[in-house]
Amino acid sequence: MKRALACLLTAAVLGTAGASLAADATPMAEDPAVEARLVVISEELRCLVCQNESLAASRAELAEDLRREVRKLIRDGKSDPEIKDYLVARYGDFVLYRPPVKPTTWLLWFGPFVLLVGALVGLIAYLRRRSAGLAPTALTAADKAAAKALLADPGTDNPPKHNA
Repeated sequence: MKRALACLLTAAVLGTAGASLAADATPMAEDPAVEARLVVISEELRCLVCQNESLAASRAELAEDLRREVRKLIRDGKSDPEIKDYLVARYGDFVLYRPPVKPTTWLLWFGPFVLLVGALVGLIAYLRRRSAGLAPTALTAADKAAAKALLADPGTDNPPKHNA
């Protein structure tokens, strides 16, 4: 009796788990061409919630809504640029993973290169200053005498004191 009850409970738990996973499944379009275009377009769009994920990879509710909207626009016969223009008009250039090069995005596009060049210039300047500071200096007569005394008497641990 206990075994039958355990089997029944296990079946009930597994049945509800499968139903909950099925609810999360993304709806597929009847037309595979629509779905293929959706994947291509959504890879080029940013999830507005996750910000570091593409629309295709995101599981956020807003991403699902946007994919549904893109799917609808594809079915309505809109071209890829028209769909992107629609989303940019609605959400701004931020929705694009590769925003266009224009004055408002120059920092985004060229900032890393400017920082890299600045870092290289700073590194070169630092290395030049460092190598100039490492140039050999001539020994004074007192330094030479102290070195000679150290070399002549290997038994002493304390170097002779001299005035600098």
